[in-house]
Amino acid sequence: MAEVVLKHIKKVYPDLDLKKGKNTNLKVTDEGVLAVQDFDLDIKDKEFIVLVGPSGCGKSTTLRMVAGLEEISGGELYIGGEQMNDVPAKDRDIAMVFQSYALYPHMTIYDNMAFPLKLRKMPKEEIDKRVREAAEILGITQYLKRKPKQLSGGQRQRVAIGRAIVREPKVLLMDEPLSNLDAKLRNQMRAEIIKLRNKINTTFIYVTHDQTEAMTLGDRIVIMKDGEIQQIGTPQEVFNHPANLFVAGFIGVPQMNFYDAELVKDSDGKYAVELENVHVTLSDEKQENLARNQIKEGPVTLGVRPEHLHLADKAETKISGTVEVSEMMGSAVHLHIRACGTDTIMIVQLMDLDETAGFPIGREVGFSFNGKTAHIFSRETGENLEKVQA
Repeated sequence: MAEVVLKHIKKVYPDLDLKKGKNTNLKVTDEGVLAVQDFDLDIKDKEFIVLVGPSGCGKSTTLRMVAGLEEISGGELYIGGEQMNDVPAKDRDIAMVFQSYALYPHMTIYDNMAFPLKLRKMPKEEIDKRVREAAEILGITQYLKRKPKQLSGGQRQRVAIGRAIVREPKVLLMDEPLSNLDAKLRNQMRAEIIKLRNKINTTFIYVTHDQTEAMTLGDRIVIMKDGEIQQIGTPQEVFNHPANLFVAGFIGVPQMNFYDAELVKDSDGKYAVELENVHVTLSDEKQENLARNQIKEGPVTLGVRPEHLHLADKAETKISGTVEVSEMMGSAVHLHIRACGTDTIMIVQLMDLDETAGFPIGREVGFSFNGKTAHIFSRETGENLEKVQA
């Protein structure tokens, strides 16, 4: 079994020249800069976990602590039930795939993949068996006699992954392995990684700043900011129920629209949100969540995803705005609208349009939303007001 448990993991980088609050969003103490703080996570055997967040949020540092490449400043790390804080990297039974392919240019693809097994003095027959099995899984058998310079970026990344999986590690760590590839290759390699995790019995911990990768690959996603976990959940959970404004804005492409709005109660006591001319009663689920948390009427931040806005018909109360940019995306148009004193993005499906005039810059449009897709956040803390209180 290869469960990975991180209990209150902390990483401090001493920096005597760094003054508190200067040039960093990370917390600074007398010990130094807190790059990762109070990181708590239980990863199940064979689970695919993705750490995602902006540059400098501590995700790669966390991965390197699991790998043994960074010393753990505080907390406990367990792999397969054994504490690993002071165990050397070579004895942790993990493998790591880096952003750079890190292949030996003078070796063939076969020798690159066989190298970690030769270091273990494994029998030649077993080495050959493992290399060829990994090459078959990754579709690179025909390249085994070539040198890395003769392969494309995607092929080289497959070799790097192959070199890791031949070791049959308990845990496979991947640090932004697709960031050097172009968009088409990234899409292809994402599919290859999904196929791979179904063929090998190992636990995956994957780091990326690309939320599309996180949403498509992860069984669960860990969203980080400034060294702290913001939310842990399945892709659908973090998309449908973001814990705070940061998660809501980070997950989803294009990102969620935010407005200053008012949370009110209808005459029958139901919660509703008011934005300009629009009064929208919230869904039954949201009624229950807000009532459970005893949320009072008042100013809130309203969040609505671009795909959940819709063009209002003539009879519907609507928000008015002016088109500033119209982006044709094939089956849909992404409209950038100036409305409610802020920039709004709305996705309009072409199949839903009755008109063919398009959306020229400067055109006035009306739009609205429904109570099921509205997200209500605290104006002061940014927390989702529907969230179960700790």
